[in-house]
Amino acid sequence: MIQQVTIAWARYFPGVAVASAVALAASFIAERYGAPAMLMGLLLGMAFHFLNETPRVGPGLELVAVKALRVGVALLGLRLTLADVASLGWTPILLVISAVLATLLFGVVLARVLGCDRQLGVLTGGSVAICGASAAMAISSVLPKGPDTQRQTLFTIIGVTSLSTIAMVLYPIIGDVLQFNEKEMGIFIGATIHDVAQVVGAGYSVSPATGNLGTFIKLLRVAMLVPVVLMIGIIFRNKASAAANREKAPAIPLFLIGFIALFALNSSGLVPEGLGQPIASLAPVLLLLAIAALGIRTSMQEVMTIGLKPVLLIVGETLFIAAIIVAYLLWIAQ
Repeated sequence: MIQQVTIAWARYFPGVAVASAVALAASFIAERYGAPAMLMGLLLGMAFHFLNETPRVGPGLELVAVKALRVGVALLGLRLTLADVASLGWTPILLVISAVLATLLFGVVLARVLGCDRQLGVLTGGSVAICGASAAMAISSVLPKGPDTQRQTLFTIIGVTSLSTIAMVLYPIIGDVLQFNEKEMGIFIGATIHDVAQVVGAGYSVSPATGNLGTFIKLLRVAMLVPVVLMIGIIFRNKASAAANREKAPAIPLFLIGFIALFALNSSGLVPEGLGQPIASLAPVLLLLAIAALGIRTSMQEVMTIGLKPVLLIVGETLFIAAIIVAYLLWIAQ
């Protein structure tokens, strides 16, 4: 037993240590300068891509990129309760569900129009619609693996994080120009900005009421992660099976089951607050570790070869979901 632990330590520790160092540096930069931690982790990781060629580092990086990601997504279930969702009422819930599904479908259609890979349309559409980088990694894990999968995932993470940062600055200004009140501004910000951190930053820059509502709306989008990823996994599994390629079809991932279980436990009140909050706070830490490892394993040169059309795709999806919410607030909700 001791020998097995020693072997595992020697195999995985170097890569885990490198990813942890990059994640810590990214966290420091984010806290010191207000930059998105996920984006900093990704960019810093890509700067150290040369370490991926070191045999001692590779196994640990793979462990962090896969396992830390799955555990981190599962722990997101502790950050949301059924009461949070129910407190919004039916209208915002139906609005968010419709916007998420419409954006995902729009991504697939636009990808076809632009001549992009269909999986890239699913990946970017789901990431824009749900919760940015976290959704990108979760969706990527259930898509069939191909030569471009990792490059597409990295591009999506960079794209949604960058657009979220831009939206954090611009959307409060746009909402003010459109004369949105605090409630309307909260719905607009929470339903359109991709990443949770940027939703919080934009919302509370307007007012506490806008920040609270925007965060609730955003968490509702996060809750859509489970059914959407399950749906994507099943669709691609069935298509792979139909092509007599069942062994390559992605199974329903256990981390989504973990998300559902933790969400149910948190909603039932069975998780003590003193225990649930510290555990839930591990989710962004693990996701940052996973993104740092993913960045180290991918070269910037490979990401930049993806071309202009994917950029138009992700920008188009971002404008699409924003247009849906603005149209609702200006004409339907009045």
